[in-house]
Amino acid sequence: MQAVKGRRLRTIIYSVFGLAVLLILFHKFEYAEIETMPLPLFKTSEISRLDFDLPDSNICRDIYLNLRAAIVIDNGSEQLLYSYNADKMRSIASISKLLTAMVVLDEYMPDSVITITREDARRSRRSIFRTGDKVKMRDLLHSALLQSDNRAARALARTVSGSIERFAERMNELAEELGLDHTIMYEPSGLDDRNQSTAADCARLVYYAMQYPEIARITSLKKYEFKLINRNGRKKRLINTNKMVFSKYKVLAGKTGYIIESDYCLATIIENGAGDQITLVVLGSPGPQTRFREARRLANYSFRKIKRLAQGN
Repeated sequence: MQAVKGRRLRTIIYSVFGLAVLLILFHKFEYAEIETMPLPLFKTSEISRLDFDLPDSNICRDIYLNLRAAIVIDNGSEQLLYSYNADKMRSIASISKLLTAMVVLDEYMPDSVITITREDARRSRRSIFRTGDKVKMRDLLHSALLQSDNRAARALARTVSGSIERFAERMNELAEELGLDHTIMYEPSGLDDRNQSTAADCARLVYYAMQYPEIARITSLKKYEFKLINRNGRKKRLINTNKMVFSKYKVLAGKTGYIIESDYCLATIIENGAGDQITLVVLGSPGPQTRFREARRLANYSFRKIKRLAQGN
């Protein structure tokens, strides 16, 4: 009798073990299928260009703004509406992450899992991630673009190119391909003050980035939630650092930036209720709220100017 019970127990144990193995194998197969299905590549040759010429002098007499450089373009007519020091190279901080995202999306596998390393965590104390965290690639991209997380940007760059140096080379290759002649990148996060560009190039950059559907979708969100793979699936909540998403205008794309050397920056594309669309860049504003106050003032001014020009005034 005891022998029969023993055989039954062994049969049950083997059955449970076999089922567990099958489930694990199925999960791995299913995950591998997901992991090897990146989004379709976006060809830079298909990007619609933003063509405008900078004047010899600034176009800024009608409004005074507290900033170091700025530009506004009417996307419909490609007419320059405002320009102040738009050709001067400056540190652009996390606006760099738009170019980072464009490079990442060439090899984007949304559900692949990336582990945050000590190298990713270097000089980025304010990150929502800890060393050892396991995060899906799509959640890292949201974190880099929406909440400007530097560890996320580094982890993405390292995964895509193997090293930060190689990734920076790819950023510069893409910048050259896009005609961003006054833009140079040294790393993906924007913490290096040698990541520099002009207001004019930043306008082109955000306009080209908007044409990547995933960048446009992410950067126009107000918030986003996701769960870590480890730490018992702890939930993380991201809030868009571009406060223009909470304004009366519709944000189509955008990115903020700040380090001491750059002051507060913003590159964004917005649309009003009449369907007019502008590309707006503010660089070197002295405070986080001043940046958005000046951006709103500049947007109001620009949309009024579009209306006056349409009326022939």
